[in-house]
Amino acid sequence: MDVFSSHRQETGLTLAPARAAVVVVDMINEFCKPGGKMVLPGYERLVGPQLAVIQEARKADVPVVWVHDVHRANVRQDREWLKRTPHGLENTWAIEIIEDLGARPDEIHVVKRRYSAFFGTDLDLTLKDLGVTQLIVFGVVTNICVRSTVHDAFFLGYEVAVPQDCCAATGEREQDSSLYDIATHFGTVTDAATLAETLAGGGGPIPAIEIAG
Repeated sequence: MDVFSSHRQETGLTLAPARAAVVVVDMINEFCKPGGKMVLPGYERLVGPQLAVIQEARKADVPVVWVHDVHRANVRQDREWLKRTPHGLENTWAIEIIEDLGARPDEIHVVKRRYSAFFGTDLDLTLKDLGVTQLIVFGVVTNICVRSTVHDAFFLGYEVAVPQDCCAATGEREQDSSLYDIATHFGTVTDAATLAETLAGGGGPIPAIEIAG
């Protein structure tokens, strides 16, 4: 670990299902399926671990929040489109959650227009109404929208767990770097099996995975 990041407090996270929610970031057709404008190769490897966490969360009555990256046509200036190929047009197939994950219409769906699921949305208000103080955050991509969401969650006072095998970045370097920074500054990095087992057992301590710096 680098000298600066070594100055960390290992407070840990004790998962309490009654105070937790799962936030699934941008697992939409645009980023995952053939025909999408910005497909991240290999999304398929995330589905199994993600479903393991989602299914145990549902059994434990933990809310599942689906985040959709959605943009409006004909706006004068979309901040994301200044840096990224235009994508995620509202009211299209592109912004729908991939069928593999079985998102339910009666679960919570949040539309965002920036990288973070909190910026300019009602996510924080919704989570507070649910009495949620802990978040399990995963999806794509780790180094952009997942990381931005985790940062804002930390800033807003949530405890955050990120299962590393439920996230994918734009490259191996970006994955490792983002998870390292999350682990040392913003939350707890773990894996799907640990979270699923802990949810099934009614909660408990989540041991952190050591991420090489």
